[in-house]
Amino acid sequence: MRDRAAPASTPSKAAAATRSPPGPPPRLAPTGDPLLVARFAVPGPPRVLIRRQSLLDRVSEGVEGPITLLNGPAGAGKTVLAAHWATEAPAPGPIVWLTVEPDDLPGTFWAYVLEAFRYHGMPPPEDIGRPARAGEVDRSVLIRLAAWLAGSPRPAVLVLDQLDTVSSPEITAGVLFVLRHAFPGLRLIATSRSEPLPGLHRFRTAGRLAEIRNADLRFTLPETSDLLQRHGLALSAADLRTLDRRTEGWAAGLRLCAMAMQRAADPAAFVREFAADQTSIPDLLLTEVLDALPEATQDLLLRAAVSERLHPDLANALTERDDAARLLVQLNDANAFVERIDGAGWYHLHPLFAEVLRSQLPVRHPGLEQQLHRRAARWFAESGELVDALAQATTAGDWRFASEQVVDNLEIGRLATGSDGGRLAGLFAAMPPDLPDPARTLVAAACALARGDRTAGRDGLRRADEHLGRQEGASSPMARFSRVLLELLVNRLTGDAAAAETAAREALSRLDLVPPRLLGEHPEIPALLLTSLGSAQLSAGHLDAAESTLAQAVEMCGRPGTEQPQADSLVRLALIDLYRGHLRRAEQRARRALAVAERAGPPPARRTALARLVVAAIGNERNVPTVTQPPRDLATASLEPGEDLVAKVAAAVIRSRLAAAQGDWKTAVTVLHTVRPPTDAPGPSGWPADQLAIAESVADLAHGDAAAAVAVLDAADSNRPEHREALAHALLATDQEQRAADLLAALPMPSRGAPRSRAHICLLRAQAKARAGDTAAERRLLAQALELARPEQLRRLFVEAGPWVRRSLRRDPELALAHGWLTDLPTCAADAAADPADQAPPRVALSARERDVLLQAAQWLSTEEIATELHISANTVKTHLKSIYRKLSASRRAEAVRRAQQLHLL
Repeated sequence: MRDRAAPASTPSKAAAATRSPPGPPPRLAPTGDPLLVARFAVPGPPRVLIRRQSLLDRVSEGVEGPITLLNGPAGAGKTVLAAHWATEAPAPGPIVWLTVEPDDLPGTFWAYVLEAFRYHGMPPPEDIGRPARAGEVDRSVLIRLAAWLAGSPRPAVLVLDQLDTVSSPEITAGVLFVLRHAFPGLRLIATSRSEPLPGLHRFRTAGRLAEIRNADLRFTLPETSDLLQRHGLALSAADLRTLDRRTEGWAAGLRLCAMAMQRAADPAAFVREFAADQTSIPDLLLTEVLDALPEATQDLLLRAAVSERLHPDLANALTERDDAARLLVQLNDANAFVERIDGAGWYHLHPLFAEVLRSQLPVRHPGLEQQLHRRAARWFAESGELVDALAQATTAGDWRFASEQVVDNLEIGRLATGSDGGRLAGLFAAMPPDLPDPARTLVAAACALARGDRTAGRDGLRRADEHLGRQEGASSPMARFSRVLLELLVNRLTGDAAAAETAAREALSRLDLVPPRLLGEHPEIPALLLTSLGSAQLSAGHLDAAESTLAQAVEMCGRPGTEQPQADSLVRLALIDLYRGHLRRAEQRARRALAVAERAGPPPARRTALARLVVAAIGNERNVPTVTQPPRDLATASLEPGEDLVAKVAAAVIRSRLAAAQGDWKTAVTVLHTVRPPTDAPGPSGWPADQLAIAESVADLAHGDAAAAVAVLDAADSNRPEHREALAHALLATDQEQRAADLLAALPMPSRGAPRSRAHICLLRAQAKARAGDTAAERRLLAQALELARPEQLRRLFVEAGPWVRRSLRRDPELALAHGWLTDLPTCAADAAADPADQAPPRVALSARERDVLLQAAQWLSTEEIATELHISANTVKTHLKSIYRKLSASRRAEAVRRAQQLHLL
């Protein structure tokens, strides 16, 4: 909104409204004191006024009925909104403003009401009379006032600002009496922090009450941005959201923050490091809110502020009283920055109010804060709210209680795997090292694993073994089971497939240590163990066993809390499908993994990085640009710190393949070398090492360095079929046909469950036959490779095979046309340099009329329909079609259309 302040030479409408109108001086109150003119003045606007048109419109709609209530806490903007409406909005009649004072007695209040009408140009008749005494008002005065207003030709709008400050029920009863009998000649606007009139429920149920409450008065993000801009401030979207989260749209808080930010050297840093005591907010909240409450209520709020959310039973535990339920209801109804958040009785303190309360607690009750955190921790633990219990215990430095809660409640798995965005591990960040008991050493080891620090994790397990050994009889079954579970996770992280598989099987066999109740509360534990077992089998290269185990893990999931092992199992199943060439199933599983992760809450990008990489790899294998291609930063997005070696190797291989496909050889090789262990741990071996070597050979071949591709594969010293398959490819590129032929001859054809390898081997054998000059065998094997690759659209194989595929297809138009799915076959960078002629498609010249006929044919029109469209005879159409078939080497219309599309003739 524009700042509506007028030039100095022209008084604004708001300023004019605050001046005393000409006329006789105000009369005296029943006490004999003069009536204060300031109480009749419409308050002037703030220095920066934001036009909130939707709220102004709601007030205008509200005054069509009897009552409009503006209800919200101190500083919510109630008076500003009412005054803005009074000075600008079209009203049905005269607007009469009165600011209510808390010490008004009935006679004094009504004397002010009558004088307010007179002051604002609507003097009541003399026969209405006036209150004679401050403490009471004659009933007949109210009757005559209501009758006069009811007969008024234009309805008056009475604005009673701060009506909640009235302490006399006689006053509020009189207001409702006059309103009931004067409407429609009288409309009421009341601003209040609470519900000021006890009979409002009747108007509400009749639909005759317009309410604008705290939720409506809160500033929206655009309004907050507008307010800051009016103060000469500009924030990023993220900083704006941070400010909104801290202030919850509270108008006064935003204005005070804006003024403080104007004085700050770096306004953006002020928001990120925001503390309430850097502003005038504490003074406002202490004087207007806290100090105005009874002492018992103040004590409850000071103690309750140690928790971000509050339940009456928790408040009773903190105060050691039993009146919290009643006090919290009163605070909620009074808009005292305490808001009920659900039907189960939970409450929420405004973040800034809570911060002010926490700063006051050590001042008013020294030494009590830690004790309150400990009480809250135990209350949350007994209520089954473990995360809150841990937050309270760790804040109090009660590491033993917090660690025992993690171990005894079987949360060690969630802690070690870094679920919940690392929130649990973050709670223990300040825990001192080398604490002398099993629970704390186990938790320290789990935190190290959550960070991806396998060395510290292993050391933590050794220390835990020392304590468990000394206290073997006293250590809980959960401590012993947690030890086995952490051993499994350490082995997964280090990539020791055999040890990980052994540990997974041991953990599965020791599930009987876990009480059935706990196992029921933690369905993710068996699923996590199966996921770990399947990942270990995958790391060992046992794809069939891994697929069976991981599928079993997925079947066990579905309950809340199992999202992480379910997503992990699905993405590993997608990897197996990707390796084998089942692209459609791989994509389904990867997308399902993404959906599961999203269902568990907005995950960080690193949590879904592997699934997104799999989707990108599928697009790369199909060699088609799709909406599933990754964003530019996907190649550098980091995985979760605790991801195992299978995930790290898979991510590196996919990133390498993506970079190689884009001609970025340096990145393609470098990313593979990042999967390196610390100096004191063994490197990737077995199947993971083989995958890295094969990926590096693909990058070298794309770069045109076939000798390097052979060298990296020879150095790997593997006899796995996929390794020999990749080596044969590299050998053919170095013209070592005989060695390649020998490898291929000895290479068994994989089962039907591995279409990619089957198609690749046929393709390599076709290339070997082409080198040997056996054209018939070359065509037969190439056709077989194309048929095997067709169902999953495995185009990348033929791109990486080199220019001979394109030459072979040009020599055999029939085979090319039969496999139109392989259209516009692109080339690798190395191929383009080796044979640039292969870039040019065969030229086909069609006459203009033949192109017209072909365009109509592509729309599946009949010969007669084409003739009608082109205004030629049907015989002429047939002649043109015969010529088109001959030029495009086609025998029917569909083939001709497909061939023309391949050659960009349509």
